[in-house]
Amino acid sequence: MINQAPVIAIDGPSGAGKGTVSQLVAEKLGWHLLDSGALYRLLALAVSHHGMSVEDADTLKVLAEHLDIQFKQSEDSKVEIVLEGEIVTQAIRTEEVGHSASKLAAIPEVREGLLLRQRAFAQAPGLVADGRDMGTVVFPNAPIKIFLTASAEERAQRRLLQLQQKGEAVNLEELVQSIKERDERDANRAIAPLVPAAGALVIDSTNLSIEEVVEIVFAETVKAGLI
Repeated sequence: MINQAPVIAIDGPSGAGKGTVSQLVAEKLGWHLLDSGALYRLLALAVSHHGMSVEDADTLKVLAEHLDIQFKQSEDSKVEIVLEGEIVTQAIRTEEVGHSASKLAAIPEVREGLLLRQRAFAQAPGLVADGRDMGTVVFPNAPIKIFLTASAEERAQRRLLQLQQKGEAVNLEELVQSIKERDERDANRAIAPLVPAAGALVIDSTNLSIEEVVEIVFAETVKAGLI
């Protein structure tokens, strides 16, 4: 597979800051953005809406291949995510949907169904791809591969603040446990396990600000001669 445009693949576990870093890097470069995690969350929500069984892998693959989704730019420059005509930007960010998305991501047929859709995002002038297997599976030829991580405790604290800002009551210890369980599941799944891609730059963001991480990624882009 030959990438149609330069790709910065940013992988890592939940809560490491991939989404924010990827969005800021894409804005800084004027490149396209792929939030692959949103695709799996959208699929999880669609499965719930249609009352489908997660045991029916073939049907899930068909749904993944034909998922009716749109990413629309709102007036305040934010991205609105639309599933089957309904705005679900906030609905896909719940803990329940995230948990379901993680389970779906472990199903080979589901990952196969979404693979080509993800690769189609690689268009000029370039793409910043955020996920868990961007550098290992989806864009193995990406000139820049980043693996962004942080301690489970730090990631849980970040998630706690996000949920509290939404008015949700959460328990820090339960969040830490949930994150550790998801890390274990993602790292040990049979297909596309969560591991740094060959040649990836590993960045531990536990004690770094978002701005510091963005500058590291930007510096790598300059060093690679992509801008």
